[in-house]
Amino acid sequence: MQPDLLGLEITKGELRRLTGFDPDDVFRPSIIKDKEKRWGFFFNEMLVALALTPIIVGFIYAFIILPTIGSSILIGISLLTIVPITVLFGRWLWRRKTCPQALTILLDEVDKYHGVIQAIDINDQLATSGNESTINDRDNVIAALQLIREDLVRALKTERVLRDNKKLLANNQELFVNNLANLQALQVSSQASEYAQLLNESLQIAVEVQAEIRKLHSSS
Repeated sequence: MQPDLLGLEITKGELRRLTGFDPDDVFRPSIIKDKEKRWGFFFNEMLVALALTPIIVGFIYAFIILPTIGSSILIGISLLTIVPITVLFGRWLWRRKTCPQALTILLDEVDKYHGVIQAIDINDQLATSGNESTINDRDNVIAALQLIREDLVRALKTERVLRDNKKLLANNQELFVNNLANLQALQVSSQASEYAQLLNESLQIAVEVQAEIRKLHSSS
């Protein structure tokens, strides 16, 4: 990946710092709709449930079952079946309760943003392999993505400020500034270029992020 694209990525570490959440721990309906992400999500959840099961079963069996009922293989087998299911369901409920809806929407926008970056990266790889580039004005696409990145970071900061302490809003009005006008101007000046589709995708992300920021503002 080209250095300018690497600089545009919003890493998991940065997302964790901006939101206060591990992005992998945020349950998002969009993950379930994506086949590849869905299986990865369920696989990780199963690993966690299986890792916790021996600890939980051992505790229940040693401190509850043995003192009250005595040794029972049937109960032990039942616990090995019930506990992982309970862990999975409990983690699902916990995520639904603790992860704000606004945050899940913004993280979905981050995924779309990274999708545009990946599309440019694929084009770069094709170009270095001797194929003709399908993006004539790459610099303008990168400029648009830089504006999108600023808005995404600003929106994530806004969501956390409102979540942590709404009183801080008065001292952080700059969080509501956005680059939508600049992106629209860039789009108008480049409507006829071959990379218009990528630029349109970037603009749509900006519109959706701005709409989410307005929702946050109106609910404060």
